[in-house]
Amino acid sequence: MSESRESWEVRDNRSPGADPAGSYTPSPSDDVYVPEPERRPLRVGTIVWGLVLAALGGLFLTVQLTGIRLDAGMVLLGVLIGAGAALVIGGLISVLGRGRSRTP
Repeated sequence: MSESRESWEVRDNRSPGADPAGSYTPSPSDDVYVPEPERRPLRVGTIVWGLVLAALGGLFLTVQLTGIRLDAGMVLLGVLIGAGAALVIGGLISVLGRGRSRTP
């Protein structure tokens, strides 16, 4: 009688101790198309502001560990001038690079 029961029993690919309400895990033989996400270019602003935050964090850590005194207004002025220059230069490089790649 056990032979007849096995013939109609549905088999699945879950392990014996798996939760019956668990999720389905496809086998490697399943053909599923998964499109690759579109790669977007890095933005100059994101890189510059990341560097600004890293520089401010490094300055803060240096001041705390060494005890040196810095004029906060002058440091802020220097960081903002540097960030502005980096944004302008990065934007110009981006525009010039885009113009070269479009020409045949």
